[in-house]
Amino acid sequence: MIYAEDLTPNAEAITKLFADTFTASEGETEGALIGAMVDQMLQDRQTDGSRIFTATDNGVLAGAVIFSPLTYVNDARSVFLLSPMAVATAHHGQGIGQALITHALEALRASGVDIAITYGSPVFYGKTGFQPITEDIAAAPLPLSFPHGWIGQSLTEAPFTPLQGRPSCIEALNNPEVW
Repeated sequence: MIYAEDLTPNAEAITKLFADTFTASEGETEGALIGAMVDQMLQDRQTDGSRIFTATDNGVLAGAVIFSPLTYVNDARSVFLLSPMAVATAHHGQGIGQALITHALEALRASGVDIAITYGSPVFYGKTGFQPITEDIAAAPLPLSFPHGWIGQSLTEAPFTPLQGRPSCIEALNNPEVW
């Protein structure tokens, strides 16, 4: 398995991976929603600062994760949001997702990112260092449907102290349906 930051991703393959994976796990409507969101993210990545990390197995895309800036108006710390994440159904249960996230977090840390946040399963993401946070610690850019899924971690030696101000996310994530 090769884990890399894919600077020139095959947008079609990445979009298909997300659409297929979310369709298989959440149904056609969710697959179409996430597929369209990823397509927009890939189109906007050159201007919005998003970073795409991939896992390939013998040249076949096995997983991908996208991290995008989450900007807190009154806080100088660099914050990135992990969303979305997908591992091809045929590759589930092999540790690819955790290894891919670990690789991405190391790259973000090395580039000076201070905090990583995501909105998902505390059990799954907890395996890569994410811990539950409240909106008192880090406000979400839009209302959360499942506040218990709001999790984050410091990527520095400094503790994760409250972020200041209201956050804004990239345009593709600025959709209440995904929160």
